[in-house]
Amino acid sequence: MSLTIDSTRFGQIEVDPDSVVEFPHGMIGFESRRFALVARDADADFLWLHSVDDPALALPVTDPRRFFGGFEVELAEEERERLGLPQLTATDIYVTVRASDQLEGFTANLRAPIVISEGRGHQVINQAAEARLRAPLFEQLAEAADDASGQAA
Repeated sequence: MSLTIDSTRFGQIEVDPDSVVEFPHGMIGFESRRFALVARDADADFLWLHSVDDPALALPVTDPRRFFGGFEVELAEEERERLGLPQLTATDIYVTVRASDQLEGFTANLRAPIVISEGRGHQVINQAAEARLRAPLFEQLAEAADDASGQAA
């Protein structure tokens, strides 16, 4: 039996109830605690973390390893234990995406990734030094745009 979400963004969508992720500690800035990952197709680079309870709340997310080859999440051992997380290699990791009207303006929040394990999700603070708050997803495009604007000045 599927679960129906009356999404303001996508219309009526069906999700498998087993795919619902519970966020026992919530997510920064949001009241919803139950979300489903929604993909347009199986090979999609971007997914939507859609609230099950709020039809207007859907956050674009991506697996950061698709865009940042050396991406790592570093958590203090006490934080991992407090959240009941296994080794992070046994988890799915996503980051929220900030869209822009230009591809070079798309950014990912590497500082506060979302870690999902066994149907539970946690937004954590990444202690890795290179985990930027607004990391350009298409870094080469962003660098080329910066170079072009610098040459025009």
